[in-house]
Amino acid sequence: MTDKQNAVAYWKENLKYLVILLIIWFLVSYGAGILFKDALNNIRLGGFKLGFWFAQQGSIYVFVILIFVYVRLMNKLDKKYGYDE
Repeated sequence: MTDKQNAVAYWKENLKYLVILLIIWFLVSYGAGILFKDALNNIRLGGFKLGFWFAQQGSIYVFVILIFVYVRLMNKLDKKYGYDE
């Protein structure tokens, strides 16, 4: 595999990870916090309605978790394509 083919394959896989993680973030932040708020408000978490919790705290927690997931995925991807240090 040439360097250009290697770089293209690396970038395609990187974009796939980005799209998947952004979809998860969108579903949690917009979906759980806004669209599905009424259904989630029937469940309570720590005394608060779950829809409210996702809108105020949950989407932030999920975003931070997704950052760590992305770092882990990119470290594996770097090793796979020989871009690690």
